[in-house]
Amino acid sequence: MNTNKTDFGVFNNKKIDIYSLKNKNGVEVKISNYGATVTSIIVPNSKGELENIACGFDTLEGYFGKDYVENSPYFGSTVGRYCSQIKDAKFNLNGKEYQLNANCGDNNLHGGTVGFDKRIWNAEVVNCEGVSSLKMSLLSKDLEEGYPGDVEVSVFFTLTENNELRIDYSATPDQDTPIALTNHTYFNLDTFSGTVENHIAQVNTSTRQEMDETGAGTGKILNIEGKADDLRKGKRIGDVHEAMGDGFEHFYVFDNADFNLQEVAKIKSEASGRTLTVQSTEPCMLLYTGKYTSDAIKRENGEQYGKYKGFCCETHRYQNGPNIENSPKTITKAGEEFKSTTIFKFGW
Repeated sequence: MNTNKTDFGVFNNKKIDIYSLKNKNGVEVKISNYGATVTSIIVPNSKGELENIACGFDTLEGYFGKDYVENSPYFGSTVGRYCSQIKDAKFNLNGKEYQLNANCGDNNLHGGTVGFDKRIWNAEVVNCEGVSSLKMSLLSKDLEEGYPGDVEVSVFFTLTENNELRIDYSATPDQDTPIALTNHTYFNLDTFSGTVENHIAQVNTSTRQEMDETGAGTGKILNIEGKADDLRKGKRIGDVHEAMGDGFEHFYVFDNADFNLQEVAKIKSEASGRTLTVQSTEPCMLLYTGKYTSDAIKRENGEQYGKYKGFCCETHRYQNGPNIENSPKTITKAGEEFKSTTIFKFGW
């Protein structure tokens, strides 16, 4: 795998870099240390044509454009300290109530007002057993956005010669604290020539979290066997949209008590021949089809984004986990290491 670094812009008087990871098959992933953000993913189609399949921008300024900031879709970013929504922006831990910033109605979303997606990460290329990885790291300080404890966080991005983008997360707090990290890349296997509604989506479970009217998890796990959103056999996304009368914002739950790496989803496009297979150690995955994404957002080259133009496979702990009794590994204990791995494997 080849890696190189170039200038991406300036934020808060600090230089921002963008790193390119490229393998021998032409797959190329670009990642900025602003938000540890995946900005583009170049993948061949069945004809061998190299095209971008990820929402993002070619300049740092794109992430500060009015339409993008107001819509806040989190394109490609690393999300934390706790991704997804926490009900009423508060939780109790060890007999104490912690009040978080409410940035999604009354709830806390994706870590708060200045989550990990808006931080400048330290970046370095590291080599291990002949494989190069991009390591991003930061210190999240005690009571940052309301969360307890200092947390040392690192994320390793590795592009393999088997066309896998492997993301390994690690975080160690000095106090008990909720941690759930994910990557928020939006994919379109047809390179934004249309929506993702012709993609076939398979998700390997028959259960998902129930959400309340605010979008936070209630703690109830729903059995969806035989229903429209049961995707175990693979369904055309547009057909399920029509059956549900809405887009996907579904927190699928997997039987993975030991947090083993397992295949959780596969998305494919017959038009381009591309496939995306998702493996994860996480107990939950949000399948989101961009139903709130603004049609006003586009890449500098005119690549058009918007509603249903991209899908996310966000692997993580239970949403609203700090307020759900016995939610698996929501709290990382002082001195313990939070660990998580997700692999996006590209095929054509």
